[in-house]
Amino acid sequence: MGSAADHGSEHDDQLQASYQQLAQLASSLAHEIKNPLSVIRMNMELLEEDLGELSGPHDQRVLGKMGVVKDQCTRLEKLLNDFIKFARMGELELVAGNLNEQVDRVLDLFAPQAQEQSVEIVRYLDNKLASIRMESQTLYAALVNLVKNALEAMPNGGELTVITRLTRDGVALDLIDSGCGMEASTAVKMFDPFFTTKESGSGLGLLLARRVVEAHGGRISVESEVGQGTKFTLEFPAPARLAD
Repeated sequence: MGSAADHGSEHDDQLQASYQQLAQLASSLAHEIKNPLSVIRMNMELLEEDLGELSGPHDQRVLGKMGVVKDQCTRLEKLLNDFIKFARMGELELVAGNLNEQVDRVLDLFAPQAQEQSVEIVRYLDNKLASIRMESQTLYAALVNLVKNALEAMPNGGELTVITRLTRDGVALDLIDSGCGMEASTAVKMFDPFFTTKESGSGLGLLLARRVVEAHGGRISVESEVGQGTKFTLEFPAPARLAD
């Protein structure tokens, strides 16, 4: 007769298997929706080209309505792409890596955009930072989401301060922007599925970032104040603690 712990473990395994099956089904369904949606968007673009030389009032109204349909198709495609990434993320293969290198890659990617927006990027990266166990591609994607989010909060310029530091249990990354900030009610919901304050946002970018950080054994937190800016803190365990 099995122990309660054995039954609990078996139940957890069944739940995990059900989750994986549901995630696979959802991902497949998203793919099936994405294909005809792409066809609709491409045909709308072709129709726009065909009608582009017409200039009558009726033609302009038709072009306007076609533009709305095309924009919504693009928004849905982005939503589906983010959802597929979210649904497919299972167990990551983590190897020792340098967080500073990932941060530098992302900041270098956004440097031209930051300069164009008059945003100064200030880096305080600890060169004695301990390594962490990571899957570089997914961690890079999560950091891209967070830096992109910070720059969008500073359309008229500002400062993005990026800090890596040692902690008692591992390492941490702080992303501090001087942007518009947010209400406490918004900050509480920002990691909720499909919650977004952006007209073209999918509402999955920050949720995906949190899931990536958690899959690395870490955690993410946010502090924000309207008119003062926002601070994201990502904390990762030392490799020895993650292996325990």
